[in-house]
Amino acid sequence: MNSPEAVRAVVEELKALYPDGICSLHYQKDYELLFSTRLSAQCTDERVNQVTPTLFSRFPTLEALANADVAEVEEIVHSTGFFRAKARDIVAASRMLLDEYGGKVPNTMDALLKLPGVGRKTANLVLGDIHHTPGVVVADTHCIRITGRLGFTDGSKDPVKVEQQLRAILPPEESNDFCHRMVLHGRAVCMARKPDCASCTLRPWCDFYNGGDGQ
Repeated sequence: MNSPEAVRAVVEELKALYPDGICSLHYQKDYELLFSTRLSAQCTDERVNQVTPTLFSRFPTLEALANADVAEVEEIVHSTGFFRAKARDIVAASRMLLDEYGGKVPNTMDALLKLPGVGRKTANLVLGDIHHTPGVVVADTHCIRITGRLGFTDGSKDPVKVEQQLRAILPPEESNDFCHRMVLHGRAVCMARKPDCASCTLRPWCDFYNGGDGQ
């Protein structure tokens, strides 16, 4: 059910449920969000938030990260999984930010995708949260799952396809916060294995529930 009326109704209901609609990752500097998102791949935000205070305390500036011993970064981020690739990407991206972007996190998709370890999910998150670019869609697992159940997408699990489909129907000024609220709703109500449909106030607009699968 992806009529404009249904989309707007769900957007407004999510705003009522989760007024803040903010990123779950903790950060103070722009580049910290970039690297926290890299660490969150195949890892929980909760775990990342436990690791990053140590990382950013040990390497308090972009210059410090750019000159860091990769092995030391590996040790700090070990518990997030895939730690060798993540540590390598963080150090390399720090150098590239300094060498090519004047120490600033770039504000275009093309420039962000040139950074080591940065894909569309990370780039969209940075564009939305740091640069407040309208129309961005962070197609993470929660967003993919819930928008498929709602009928906002065709059920594809391909993040790029989901991003394209949601960009076409979401109000651009709402899309970034909408995705954050999808994460919050996915953790609290619309879980992957056992969604709590009985408690979900999105039921009136949900294809999954109204088709009988959620009852």
